[in-house]
Amino acid sequence: MSTNNVNYQVLPGKERPIKAWINGVAIEDEARAQLENIASLPFIHKWLAVMPDVHLGKGATVGSVVPTVDAIIPAAVGVDIGCGMMAVQTSLTAEDLPDNLRALRHAIEAAVPHGRSDRGGARDKGAWGRVPKEQEQAWLGLDSVFTEIADKHPKIAKSNHVKHLGTLGTGNHFIELCLDEADRVWIMLHSGSRGVGNRIGSYFIEKAKEEMRRFHVNLPDKDLSYLPEGSRYFDDYVQAVEWAQRFAMTNRELMMAAVLRALRGLACLPGFDSDLMAVNCHHNYVSREHHYGKNVFVTRKGAVRARLGDLGIIPGSMGTRSYIVRGKGNDESFHSCSHGAGRVMSRTAAKKRFTVEDHVRATEGVECRKDAEVVDETPMAYKNIDDVMEAQRDLVEVVHTLKQVVCVKG
Repeated sequence: MSTNNVNYQVLPGKERPIKAWINGVAIEDEARAQLENIASLPFIHKWLAVMPDVHLGKGATVGSVVPTVDAIIPAAVGVDIGCGMMAVQTSLTAEDLPDNLRALRHAIEAAVPHGRSDRGGARDKGAWGRVPKEQEQAWLGLDSVFTEIADKHPKIAKSNHVKHLGTLGTGNHFIELCLDEADRVWIMLHSGSRGVGNRIGSYFIEKAKEEMRRFHVNLPDKDLSYLPEGSRYFDDYVQAVEWAQRFAMTNRELMMAAVLRALRGLACLPGFDSDLMAVNCHHNYVSREHHYGKNVFVTRKGAVRARLGDLGIIPGSMGTRSYIVRGKGNDESFHSCSHGAGRVMSRTAAKKRFTVEDHVRATEGVECRKDAEVVDETPMAYKNIDDVMEAQRDLVEVVHTLKQVVCVKG
């Protein structure tokens, strides 16, 4: 379906137009320039779609939906392939939670490896030292295709794969306990394909750059190097990126299972069910889809698929609301919506601008880390989620509104 309620702006593009759902939200000049560069590529299908959480990214703009014919831009997919969200509604309510939530946060932190230490080496706290049986069993379903990929591209073999399966990572990855509009407890988490996805993404980004040099292709930005369909690395990249997306989905499922076990093991909580509603969606990925009479590859870099009836997750920041949404199937956005609030400043800028005291005030009422290492994730570093949701009212409808009470950061 398409909507008659036009809620987007048309930005100038060099070859293709740019349809941007940015009414009421800011977009940096650098991000506009980056979008114009993407729109100049000859294989863009119809137009670029830009979500309201848009901001400057590496290779391609975060919050962009890039439909392409007969080519894929590996840097637009990025290195956190399959990064996305999972949320589960439980039968717990706010009344079931203890007054002090610290034990819940510590239980989650103990159950799921998170963060990074030892430069990612043998003593990295964010990886498994001894891989649990559940992770080993899940890896059996992934191993054969990975071996096939690694046999063709040995550099990919040297990566953290099973050691990262069921682990959170760093940066903006998180695990939260949230309350919805009826005070029901949800578990929500955000992560992707971890070290192995990073290795796959980085490897094929470099291969695409090699191909551009080999064919003497001039680009406005070398990070827009692409792999044409039929070229020597194209099929291998598609296989690897689809595998990494499976890894990411499995990673989230394993973490969710670990969090549920940890919470069920706490004496301060009653027994509970967790099969009421579950959503697991990518927001950094490429997908084969059909739009406007053409089979295309749709790269969503910081965007969620929102076909008619699709359930998705749009998180805010550590101190604001998040949303379970249902897609409206807007054709002009290529059935997409935002993946979050979107940053308004870099991590470096946030650390320079805000203090620990600022962060403590902004996360009042949330059981979370309140130290200098997480100031770059403070709510003020992000756009106003209310403005972001209003700007995409023709893309999704809100099913549930969540407010976090516990937040574990990587």
